[in-house]
Amino acid sequence: MLPLVLVLAACSGDDAEPTTASTPEATGSTTAPVVEGFAFTEGGVADGEPIDALFTCDGEGISPALSWQDVPEGTAGFALVVEDPDAPGGTFTHWVVYAIPPAYVGLEQGVPPGPFVSGAISLRQGLNDGSDLPGYAGPCPPEGETHDYSFVLYALDEETGLDGGATVEDLRAAMEGHVLGEATLTAPYSRS
Repeated sequence: MLPLVLVLAACSGDDAEPTTASTPEATGSTTAPVVEGFAFTEGGVADGEPIDALFTCDGEGISPALSWQDVPEGTAGFALVVEDPDAPGGTFTHWVVYAIPPAYVGLEQGVPPGPFVSGAISLRQGLNDGSDLPGYAGPCPPEGETHDYSFVLYALDEETGLDGGATVEDLRAAMEGHVLGEATLTAPYSRS
């Protein structure tokens, strides 16, 4: 079991103003084989269920707890990408995480911002489209709109070799040919 991390991340701002557009078409989609059972399990976000405001710009803007199961054989590490494909300016990247050790079966709530996270947890984070600080940027769709947020966890056969602060495009390029499987979930969020 991983220790709880209680450091808070800053709120991201509005999804309507992405600094970069990152779409599978633009970056080269990472196609992975289907691995039976590799999936997200109970955590702070559930497939098809609305995201709790705590994890958004309407709350504390901290990252949700995530957990997964049935890791593909030969996994040397994980990478996670959270995006909003519904953002008005194009796909908005909310979180890029990599160098997640293969022994981890989840991330605790409230991963602190920054390119390198060490201590009770150890990983690297890339740039999101909401700030210049690597880490999680909570959902913040325009008022009155519901956006579906995509969480994709990649099981990799080798580490990416990327330093902290990489872009989602850097990560996708480094993962090319090294993805053993993907676990995905999609969760909506709307602001009233």
